[in-house]
Amino acid sequence: MQVSIETLSGLEMRMTIEVPADKIESQVQSRLQEAAKTFHMKGFRKGKVPVKVIKNRFGEGVRQEVVGEVMSQSWVEAVTQEKVKPAGQPRIEPKRLEEGKNLEFIATFEVYPEIELQDFSAIEIEKKLADIKDDDIDKMIETLREQRKSYQEVERASQEGDQVNIDFTGTIDREKFEGGEAKGTNLVLGSKRMIPGFEDGLVGLSAGEEKTLSLTFPEDYHSKDHAGKAVDFAVTVNTVSESVLPELDDDFFSSFDISEGGLEAFREEVASNMARELKNAGKNNIKNQVIEGLLKTHNVEVPKSLIASEVNALRQQAMQQFGGVQNIDPSMLPNDLFTGQAERRVALSLIMNEIVSSNDLKPEPDAVRALVEEMAESYEKPEEVVKWYYSDKEQLANIEALALEESVIDMIVNAAKVSEANVSYEEALQASTPQPAEDEAGSGDEELEPKESSD
Repeated sequence: MQVSIETLSGLEMRMTIEVPADKIESQVQSRLQEAAKTFHMKGFRKGKVPVKVIKNRFGEGVRQEVVGEVMSQSWVEAVTQEKVKPAGQPRIEPKRLEEGKNLEFIATFEVYPEIELQDFSAIEIEKKLADIKDDDIDKMIETLREQRKSYQEVERASQEGDQVNIDFTGTIDREKFEGGEAKGTNLVLGSKRMIPGFEDGLVGLSAGEEKTLSLTFPEDYHSKDHAGKAVDFAVTVNTVSESVLPELDDDFFSSFDISEGGLEAFREEVASNMARELKNAGKNNIKNQVIEGLLKTHNVEVPKSLIASEVNALRQQAMQQFGGVQNIDPSMLPNDLFTGQAERRVALSLIMNEIVSSNDLKPEPDAVRALVEEMAESYEKPEEVVKWYYSDKEQLANIEALALEESVIDMIVNAAKVSEANVSYEEALQASTPQPAEDEAGSGDEELEPKESSD
């Protein structure tokens, strides 16, 4: 087998591969002979059909099959021989296929970029330091009460925050429209579920009152047929209910699995959960800054094939977020929606993997164990959760990848310029939330992997 290789633009390469004719013809002849042993044909006994007859009838199809397999196998052998790292599958173009002549074909493909790691000391990181105060615990408890509030019917005019039960009919140019009518629906005033002006227009109404709201659909309304159009809603208020927060009593505490200790035990449990959330927020905030720092300090040329693969993965994730709606065609979501994020994610994966490879990093068993135990501690029987992780190779591999990622983050933080800032509990949590484009968790094709041993 002869191989010649040339570099095209960017990361693209072209490989010309020539395979001796006898390698093709010998395999074709062998398959025809095997077929002749079992082929039934009128005028011949089973197994006595001449190979020449078999060739006349099936030779072209058999040869095409063999050529396809030989090209695929030869491509793999050529890549190994030339020590190149293809990124994605090649584009194969046959150049010479004539019977009796050497097979020649061209494989065009991209390779992984060479990444030169930069000085991590150029990355700046600010650690957000926060304490959990009694006021923070009080606010969290009130939030939990809000989440479990109920509504009680009242005989008064509605106010912001009340829940009203209503019937309504919407008309555009005095014509009803699909989705513009409902009966007995509950609506919390101030929830902004409805178009602007709808909920505000119901404040001050009592049960039994009717009102027509003359409004306009927003220009960016999800239904293009309605966007920007004037609409009238005839509304009848059936009931008005005010919110009622649950009492801080044993019933409330037991709903959070606190059976003893009353308010004091409940506050301790809330504080413990807040501390765990604060710890995770701090880790996420540092991780986000490391990600941004790596992407700013490394200019990586990303293979188009990897971007395309990541775009498809992001599209599938988006479909899952839509609930896997069956009548939505994934192709309706254009590539442009995902290309920028895909480029960032692939570039980050390439950089991180180069750090792992260059430093011969591996997931440390103690670090993996600590992560598993941390994930298990919020469950009722954490020891069973730990056993489950260690009994499932796929789940454990995910934890090992996470431990490896944390090793990379720690290495960079140790070399970076780190400062500290004292902030409130709420500010610390907000700082840990990345922008949508900064959600760098890859699809899995470029996950961090420990460097394989060369032994």
